[in-house]
Amino acid sequence: MNRSKIAPVPGKGKDLVLEDYDHYVALDWSERTMAIAHMGKRVQAPTVFERPSNLKDLKAYLATLRGPIVMVIEETTTAHWLYLELRGSVERLVICNPYRNRLLSEGAKTDKIDAGKLCMLLRSGLLKEVYHSTDKLFELRTLVSSYQDVVQAGVRAKCQRSALNRARAEGGAYGAFVTGHLDKVIALYEETKKEYEKKFQEQCRKNKQLKLLTPITGIGVIGAVKILATVVDARRFPRRGQYWAYCGLARNEKLSGGRSYGHRKPKYSHVLKSVYKSAALAAIQSKGPIREYYDRLLADGEAEHNARHAVARYIATVTYGVLKNGTPYDPYRWRKSSVSQKENKVA
Repeated sequence: MNRSKIAPVPGKGKDLVLEDYDHYVALDWSERTMAIAHMGKRVQAPTVFERPSNLKDLKAYLATLRGPIVMVIEETTTAHWLYLELRGSVERLVICNPYRNRLLSEGAKTDKIDAGKLCMLLRSGLLKEVYHSTDKLFELRTLVSSYQDVVQAGVRAKCQRSALNRARAEGGAYGAFVTGHLDKVIALYEETKKEYEKKFQEQCRKNKQLKLLTPITGIGVIGAVKILATVVDARRFPRRGQYWAYCGLARNEKLSGGRSYGHRKPKYSHVLKSVYKSAALAAIQSKGPIREYYDRLLADGEAEHNARHAVARYIATVTYGVLKNGTPYDPYRWRKSSVSQKENKVA
């Protein structure tokens, strides 16, 4: 029985529609053991048991449960593999954010206790879902993540080489040995980086969404691939404000007793924030419609740092609209919105 046919798309609609399920199952998976917690619709406390980790046994257990099942797993290195393997065995499979599960850090800690608490959080609707998908675009994340690691290692080697040059350490025997080794690492890095960038260009020639993203000022081929690999489906963000928060371009105000206590940054994608901040700097330094938008903001009295942030948000909004609606980039859309805002004020 393939239960996944009636499962909702992750990220759309309500987070958890608890009344639709007869069984609430939580899984704490490790290399050696798996702890499984189960609650029925009218049960107040979970039943928890532990077994050696075995996917076939887990699927067999799920098959014995009659009625709709919702299952939860914490986001770990094995979460996506489990998502792909188990999505056909339950009506809904939730991969949850472990940073939100503060209850699990209270009191004694074992796999069985964690599974039981996770099941209770699921039953109460207190979990934050992490996006997973069977879309092939999700596989781009592996390529982008590996590229980021290559770049990080290459930059580190270049910084070490530069530090040795500044310290004039290459005159000694050991200095020559170290710099020679670093030169080989840097040469390999440059070659590997070009190979990754060729893969990115191949994707841009094949994928329609990437073709729409690359013309946006400051994005380019690498930025476009990073955005699409991270977002996958822009429809999982109902509003642009949610997308800004995911990109690290928004902050949540802390209010208590009618008093503001500053702002708090939500958990965000560091990859997307880096892409949009870099794109804003590139767009400001070049000539074009986004540079004109930046100049307009400065003329209206905005501080430079606020104007740069507004440009990053604007580029994020443009890419969000392109991915969500599939419409080509309109370079001077900001002019039209400015005119409409002025007309509304006059009216």
